Amino acid sequence: MRTLTKRATAPDQDLRCEAAALRWLAEAELQGGIHVARVRLASSDELVEEAILPGSPSREGARAIGAALARTHAAAAPWWGCPPPAWPKAAAGYVIDGSLTPVIPSAKLASSSWGPFFAEWRMEAYLRPLVDGGTIDSGQRALLERVASRVADGAFDAKEPALVERAISSSTPDAPVACARLHGDLWAGNVLWDGSSQAQTGGALIDPMAHGGHAESDLAMLALFGYPYLDDVIAAYDELSPLADGWHERVGLHQLAPLLLHCVLFGGAYVAQTLGVARRYA
Repeated sequence: MRTLTKRATAPDQDLRCEAAALRWLAEAELQGGIHVARVRLASSDELVEEAILPGSPSREGARAIGAALARTHAAAAPWWGCPPPAWPKAAAGYVIDGSLTPVIPSAKLASSSWGPFFAEWRMEAYLRPLVDGGTIDSGQRALLERVASRVADGAFDAKEPALVERAISSSTPDAPVACARLHGDLWAGNVLWDGSSQAQTGGALIDPMAHGGHAESDLAMLALFGYPYLDDVIAAYDELSPLADGWHERVGLHQLAPLLLHCVLFGGAYVAQTLGVARRYA
């Protein structure tokens, strides 16, 4: 197996978080979930993982990716915002270039639905550094807080895709299920076209920020910067695990979290785009 090595780039980054995420997502492969790069070695400052042999985009591969991603989401998660098992106890979340995407360490701290989770632990978590750093002004802050308030109140809550809903309805107190098992940073660069001769799922996942969330968040992230044959990915997903009514209208809403994070990471370059999306939900 060819490997690649990653090293921590910030004092508060712990690569055991990413290793835990890779292993958690890989568990879904037993149920037909999408392939995930294998962890070979992990410590707080170094991660050695499988190097994916790149392949070429195709309509057939896209449909395989869509169906396999639906099964990965259906592997589910016990609470909104949960971290993967084997999560380092001292880690508050995923760190990228000094930014923090928090996880919720205990079900006792978790919201009972998507809206309050997304508003507090995604939108507001990214808003604070934007306000503190002066990246957005008071009027822009008011707009984003108004959207976050509507989200928190449940105005945009919707069911998960059908396979995830099935997992939720069949869960037990000993094995609770609240939501989908997400990759968490599912942009095009993290869903590789798998060129290995053993490839069964069209693609392979790398660089996750895995947590419990709404499956529509992963799909919205995949659409944010474009992906080859995306319509085929979505169609195959929807055929296997039908999406809730109105999902098209919620794509931009789910994109607000990665857009806000991009504002944190890259400054004002993404502010206008983020505000344009936010106005649709205010």
